[in-house]
Amino acid sequence: MPAGNDLPTPSPAILIMMLGRQLRTEIERDLATSGLTLRHLSALGHLGREPGLSYSELARRAGVTAQSMQATLQQLETLGAVERRTPPGRGRTAELHLTDTGRRLRTAGLETVAAADRQLLAALPDQDATAVGPLLMQLLDAHRPEPRS
Repeated sequence: MPAGNDLPTPSPAILIMMLGRQLRTEIERDLATSGLTLRHLSALGHLGREPGLSYSELARRAGVTAQSMQATLQQLETLGAVERRTPPGRGRTAELHLTDTGRRLRTAGLETVAAADRQLLAALPDQDATAVGPLLMQLLDAHRPEPRS
């Protein structure tokens, strides 16, 4: 163990996980005021960028099971945020789209995330705040899992 003031350098991985957990908790709390979760916002985001995705496609993108994504989308349908434009039935691929309500909820959710970004980056000098996104993207790109064959 280091003596005196020679403290070990904190682990970047641990610090990122701690910060991520804290941000997730804060964003989930703020999204809840609109009846949303991060999983809801993720689905709304994917459908906003690429209308017509199916349950399975959304589940793959979110890294969850199709059953879990179906439950998420049923909640969004109950909120009036998502509509299915194909007839229901076993074996049929759902074509899912945002409604006007879904677009409003997506916009509100994205503003919640933007507010968290502003609060997070306000603690840094402008030059450092500008560098955070690209540096984190570089780390994320370097640690993406290999595609499965």
